[in-house]
Amino acid sequence: MPGPSPAAKPDDDINPRAHLRPAVARTLGLKFTHLSRDRIAAELPARSELANRKNVLSGGVLMALADILGGTAASANLPPGAGTTTIESKTNFFAPVALGDTVFAECTPLHRGRTTMVWETRITRGDGRLVAVVTQTQLVMTAERNEE
Repeated sequence: MPGPSPAAKPDDDINPRAHLRPAVARTLGLKFTHLSRDRIAAELPARSELANRKNVLSGGVLMALADILGGTAASANLPPGAGTTTIESKTNFFAPVALGDTVFAECTPLHRGRTTMVWETRITRGDGRLVAVVTQTQLVMTAERNEE
């Protein structure tokens, strides 16, 4: 099982599952830079293998980045034995990201309920310009739901 990202600075009180870096995060080259119940942050270099037809960072990669952060944020807030899955995600794009640049993502809670959580991920590029905002709803699956 993969271990925590070495650069992440985790809180002691978060769900241990939040420390696991998903395989897709490793594949994309995502590096977690902060890990807490209230904030997840990461950075991702814009490499040629992540480009779209216009030779800029693919919007799908940005959406995947936000999904990873939203899932990690929800996991950090889960009670023992619970799981989570994304049930809705909306992305607004504002600016392209040139290859060679780095994007910085920060995910914070809008709502943390018993059955759902809503997270907002803001993605900026190296010059500080806002690239995208993603709002994501995560379903909280309690231990009883996980066994069904």
